[in-house]
Amino acid sequence: MNPLQLSSYCAAAVLSSLLGSNTFAQAVQNNAIYLQYGQAKHSANSWALGVTLPWKNWSYPLGSGLVTGYWDIWAGQWSGDYQGSSRSTWVIGAKPTLRWRADQGQSPWFAEAGLGISYAVNHRYLTDQKDFSTRYNFASHIGVGYLFGEQLKSEISLRLEHHSNAGIKHPNPGENFLQIRYTRHF
Repeated sequence: MNPLQLSSYCAAAVLSSLLGSNTFAQAVQNNAIYLQYGQAKHSANSWALGVTLPWKNWSYPLGSGLVTGYWDIWAGQWSGDYQGSSRSTWVIGAKPTLRWRADQGQSPWFAEAGLGISYAVNHRYLTDQKDFSTRYNFASHIGVGYLFGEQLKSEISLRLEHHSNAGIKHPNPGENFLQIRYTRHF
């Protein structure tokens, strides 16, 4: 099983596990901006600045909760050690994401999963440990988070994100980032 298949199965498992548990809270159905930091093995890290654009006319009741969706659009930087110094790759991406919240969408807690694309703008991602063969890659994630503050306009989330080309070209080492994200809705 390749990393993309594993990520897809994990995302499906998260959503499927939520079956056991009807309107999305208006306060968090707004556009948002976020700052995100991620860490991977071998001292590789990532920073991203992005926006989320909710699908305002779509929701799906699931168990005792509600699934909503949004577009996640970002620009960021991945960096890691390469031949005695740090090498940075600038990355842009877009990803449709599904989010589930309990209590007919009113719970401050959420789980989410997404699958999209990323593109290395200046050059392929290359470190002492990883050598991507393509600049285009698939981006998938699973995550959990919590909404807080006035009208639930702030959120914090912990995510596991995987990038790889799904075996389109070799080598295809993939990279897994454990990320923390702060989002502010406006």
